[in-house]
Amino acid sequence: MNDEPASPVCYAVHTNDVYMGYAGKDEIAAALNELLEAERAAIRIVQNSKASAANPEMARLIAEMCNDETKWCTLLASQIKRIGTAPSWRRGSYYGKTIAITDPYERLSVLTRVQVRKLRELIPRVRDDALHAALSLMKARRIENILLTEQCIALRISQAG
Repeated sequence: MNDEPASPVCYAVHTNDVYMGYAGKDEIAAALNELLEAERAAIRIVQNSKASAANPEMARLIAEMCNDETKWCTLLASQIKRIGTAPSWRRGSYYGKTIAITDPYERLSVLTRVQVRKLRELIPRVRDDALHAALSLMKARRIENILLTEQCIALRISQAG
């Protein structure tokens, strides 16, 4: 009889996140800062859209989105600090492209969809449970905003026709 184990010991618990397929700290920090910059752009876009609210539902949606954008900026900045990095103070580069969309409904729809796409790419690569939960909540709220925007668009179409 041989006293050696039948299979080698698994050292997976001692590996780093990158080896396991998750994003490393630098990649997470860069992605969070990119999201933060986009949130800052989104705040400006939403604020600039207030004047074009065509009905009370749209005005309410814009107010909720403005509150959300502020909340997400705070959340992202705190998560960036928590992982030991400094938050960026820049505003996202897509501000100019998005604000140029003349239809306020389409503008808000594009704004929200861009963020959801970025979150869908990032969330599966985040191992940190607290950050994963925060980003998942942010994504869920963004999806709600997409649905609310679509309802406002449908209401506008029904009122016009």
